[in-house]
Amino acid sequence: MGSKLTAEEVKARLSELESWTVEEGKWLVKKYRFPAFAGSIAFVNRIADIAEAMNHHPMIAIDYRMVTLRLTSWNAGGLTELDFASVARYDEAYVGNADQHMPQRLL
Repeated sequence: MGSKLTAEEVKARLSELESWTVEEGKWLVKKYRFPAFAGSIAFVNRIADIAEAMNHHPMIAIDYRMVTLRLTSWNAGGLTELDFASVARYDEAYVGNADQHMPQRLL
């Protein structure tokens, strides 16, 4: 477990990320969009592998073509470097994934 980051540290780290926001001062949140439901599920499976490897698990909401991730470090009572390391890995998993898994016509 890492130390809880100060509000200033969170703000500085957040400026390095694309489309992530902070909610309630303790959650990193981002919504990822996909062209089809299958892409959402494939992405969540990739997130699961990353979360398991890092032993740091996000809250995940799947809404058809959108996946929302919410992260915090419960043990620290807020955001830590581990949260920011995790979101960087999640963004890497998304790159190139948005257009994959388009629905195929069934014959």
